[in-house]
Amino acid sequence: MRLLIIISVLTVILLSACSNGELKDARNWPVPDFTFTDQNNKSFGLSDLKDKVWIADFIYTACPDICQPMTFNMSKLQEMAKKEKIDNIEFVSFSVDPTVDKPEVLAEYSKLFNADLKKWHFLTGYEQKEIEAFAMEHFKTIVQKPANDDYVIHQSYFYLVNKEGKIQKLYSGDKEVPFEEIIDDIKTLQ
Repeated sequence: MRLLIIISVLTVILLSACSNGELKDARNWPVPDFTFTDQNNKSFGLSDLKDKVWIADFIYTACPDICQPMTFNMSKLQEMAKKEKIDNIEFVSFSVDPTVDKPEVLAEYSKLFNADLKKWHFLTGYEQKEIEAFAMEHFKTIVQKPANDDYVIHQSYFYLVNKEGKIQKLYSGDKEVPFEEIIDDIKTLQ
């Protein structure tokens, strides 16, 4: 009986040590170094996210459908993180329509959602082809603006990135957002 208790205690200790700070089935896709322009017309990049956990998405301000719900959901996630006193978290929204989404446009858009811009950065300052390649190569997601069309094709995921700059998980950012799961995963990565 005593041996069984010792084995049980050691198993619990071993399992808790193995899962410390890691998520099951993590993607571990590295995000390369980048420097873009935020809503304040200031440079912002991967170096600003060093040793921080962050959530990213791809949106644009003239989006006729999913972007506003996504941004609302990101805002809700930011509020939940504040309530949970999660401090080491940043939010990053990459514009998929950089020609239209200049810094001042993104700043106005952020006000619609009460974004806390101390911890949420709306990024632009790149060419259309650059964000399309960046999204596909590193986030494994499509971004495409067809010629002669204002609509930009993109998906509605939220991406959780760890302190080492590696994408861990992706979640629905539009409908049926798993808010509690995301908050729990953020806490795990802290």
